[in-house]
Amino acid sequence: MTAPTTTDQTAVSVPPVEPRARFIDLFAAEWIKLWSLRSTLWAFVATAAMVLTSTSANARGDARQYAEADEQRRALFRMLGLAPDSFPTGSATMLMLGAGAIGAIAVLGEYTTGMIRTTFTAVPARGSVMAAKVAVVTVATTGFGALAAFLSYGVAQAVLSGQDIAVGLGHTGIPRLLLASTLLAPVSALVGMGVAALVRHAVITIVATTALLFVLPTLLNDHSRLTASLLHMTVLQAWGRIGREQDAGEQWPWTVGGACIVLAVWALVSAALTTFSANRRDQ
Repeated sequence: MTAPTTTDQTAVSVPPVEPRARFIDLFAAEWIKLWSLRSTLWAFVATAAMVLTSTSANARGDARQYAEADEQRRALFRMLGLAPDSFPTGSATMLMLGAGAIGAIAVLGEYTTGMIRTTFTAVPARGSVMAAKVAVVTVATTGFGALAAFLSYGVAQAVLSGQDIAVGLGHTGIPRLLLASTLLAPVSALVGMGVAALVRHAVITIVATTALLFVLPTLLNDHSRLTASLLHMTVLQAWGRIGREQDAGEQWPWTVGGACIVLAVWALVSAALTTFSANRRDQ
């Protein structure tokens, strides 16, 4: 029996090279993970229910006021328009907090169970995995934001039509309000992801996300240029500036373009924190 050659020994000792995971494969895997969590589905359903409940209550209140008003006040109602009823601030708040929780769940779902170790063992490129999570959550919550915005519009108009004061999709202010509300969902979800990636603790993440998205705007006012500028840098205020006409008498006016930049900065910073924090810290 002949001894194996050097070439044969080398061929036997070299393990096969695993093909590098493609981003589309990582995206598909993260998409399955997102929807395999029952908490994700419940979060979407609960958020939609809270948004529509808030919209319905607000529209019913305005419809009741319109029914009880004299002709002069009714004319004022019609002049000011009821476009904001299609997605009131209360509904925006519910969508913002719900989407933030969904983003946090997408990250914490694996960290709290320890499954993230298995994921990073299978795909050592941690940044690519987290980038896929960011992409999946962005796509899912953008679609959800659009659905919630249009359902909210439909609910509001169904209520207002009882007083014959419903407004069509082409009404001034409706398209921009629906667009702003659609964008609010993915931006808020990315904020939740960024906080979760840094904190990695469920309770602290929810508290911190709520503080950033909801509590912070309530602590600021527009009494001075500094506080007004800080207020304009919050997600909720940026949504309002994009979705609604600015009050004529506002002391510190700002632009729609500036509000778009605010949302973009929140989204990009949060996405970067989510993507690169896994490379800096152990799981």
